[in-house]
Parts: sequence; C-alpha cells; structure tokens
Amino acid sequence: MPSNASLALLRWAIPAVAASLVLSGCASSSSTDAPKTGSLGHELDGATFTVGSKDFSESIILGYITMDLLQAHGAKVVDKTNIHGSTNTRSALTSGNIDMYWEYTGTGWITYLKHTKPVTDPTTQYNDVQAEDLAKNQIAWMDRAPLNNTYAFAILKTKAQQLHVSTLSDVANLLKTDPSQATFCIESEFSTRDDGFPGVTKAYGMTVPQSNVKLLDTGVIYTETAKGTTCNFGEVFATDGRIAAEHLQVMTDDKGFFPVYNAALTMREATAKKYPQLQGFFAPVAAKLTTETMQTLNSEVDVQGEQPQQVAHDWLQQNGFIS
Repeated sequence: MPSNASLALLRWAIPAVAASLVLSGCASSSSTDAPKTGSLGHELDGATFTVGSKDFSESIILGYITMDLLQAHGAKVVDKTNIHGSTNTRSALTSGNIDMYWEYTGTGWITYLKHTKPVTDPTTQYNDVQAEDLAKNQIAWMDRAPLNNTYAFAILKTKAQQLHVSTLSDVANLLKTDPSQATFCIESEFSTRDDGFPGVTKAYGMTVPQSNVKLLDTGVIYTETAKGTTCNFGEVFATDGRIAAEHLQVMTDDKGFFPVYNAALTMREATAKKYPQLQGFFAPVAAKLTTETMQTLNSEVDVQGEQPQQVAHDWLQQNGFIS
C-alpha cells in the first residue's frame, strides 16, 4: 500500500542507487534493477544485521521471519530476539545494540511518542506514527502488516455464560453487582501503561480492588484464566492462538478504548537509508501477515510446541518468499 514511509524510502533509494552506479562505473544496466523479492540472491552480501524482538512468541516469530529473509538475500544476521519488555527492546534499537525489530503502531503512538489519546483509524495512526517517529527520533517504519495485536480481556466461555458478560461494560457492571467475580490476571507492563489497565479501567469507570488483580507472566495468564480460580478475566492479545485453544471468549471493547496495534518492522533512519532495498523485501511479507495468519503461527508455537525459528521458516517457504 502506498504510504508516507514508502515515499520517504523511495527518496532514500534514488541517491543510494545513483551512488552505486558511480562506484561500479555503470558496468551493466542490471545494477539498477530492483531485486526480486524472496529470491535467494546476493543483494545484501557483506551486510550484517542484528535483529531483535520482544519476549513473547509473536515478536520472536517475526524476528525469525526477518532473519530468514535477510539471509535469503545474502546478509549475515545476529540473533538478539527475546529481549524483556517493550522499553528495553526499543532502547536496544535507538542505542544501536540491535538494527531492527517489529513494533506495533499503538505502542509507538502511545508509549514512545507519548500521546494519550489513541487514533482509531489504522492508516491514520500508522502514517502519524511513522512521520513523527522519523522526525523526532530518526526511527523508520517499514510498511505495516494488517494484523492487529491489540489488547483484550478474555474469560472462559462457560464462565462468560454463567456471569452474563460479553462486553467490557458488562465487566464494569459486574464490579458493582458482584465484585468478587471481577478478578483480573495481567502482566506487569500492562499494569502501568496508558493503553493498559490504568487507561481501560478509567475509560469504563471501573474501580478494581487491588486484591482482585494478580500480576503474572504472559503464558501463565492464559492457563490461569482457563482454570477460572486465580482470576476470571485475563489480559490477552488478539492474535494469540491460545484464545481458541483454551476455550476463552474475548470481551468486546464496546467503547473502543484499545488502540490498533498493527505490526511493522522498525529500524534507525541510517539503516533504512543505507539499505533502501529492505523496504521492497519486507513490504510483501508484511502484507501477508493478517490477524488470522498470526493466530495460526502463534498457535503452532504456544499450543503445538513448535520452535519459533522453524515456524517462521516454514511460513516463508509456504508463501514463496524463500526457497
């Protein structure tokens, strides 16, 4: 899809190609041809990229997709996936400890650019994030994927029927009528984010006793929510394959609080300028990463126990990006 990011990277590409022609003496016209995406070519020979990710399956899978595709085009890669927390991962990028990782537009807008009001339109949010992050922080965003890994709350389906809840407004009402049933399992990061627990409870007028909230690791939240003893409502991610596997029902965000979280590969502006071909390599990959696709890939790791590296490799092969 045409975007401000694509136009900006095209502007970077023109001088980069021109410089390449000067250095090569214009030896052949093929040096100006765009490389074929997904080919096992040598367009990135001599380049080494350190690829990071956050510490949950989806981010790690995206990290391995990135490494596999870079290697398919001749680059060497250093694996720095599984960094704990969004802030640490972003800091690794801005400090130069990693060269790239996949980030979410909602996180960029709210956490890094410090906007408290979410943008509900996905395209507008992406365009605003990529433009402001580039201008303020020299961080370039490649094309966004359609997958929306937004936050949500889920409950065991049978418990949802028992408590007559299907929306977050129902949950807010439950806090008033039967607060002992309105128990929550959340991550530590979610407990402090403006687009997390403080924000959603404020938006829905929820007053939650501290004793009703348990801080757990991501994976444990799904299993404990399915048990329905530690908590009834668990913080989940919309693309997580464990929602279906654990027979959970997602509560409808009927007030539209949670922002859109489209994923996009991010890197420093200097990296994007030096290797403008990266935009062409990753745009078609991003376009294939829908919410449903990501749910399947996540399920292969979190439910079926497959390794993220293998899941990423198989998906790239199945879609013709590598051979």
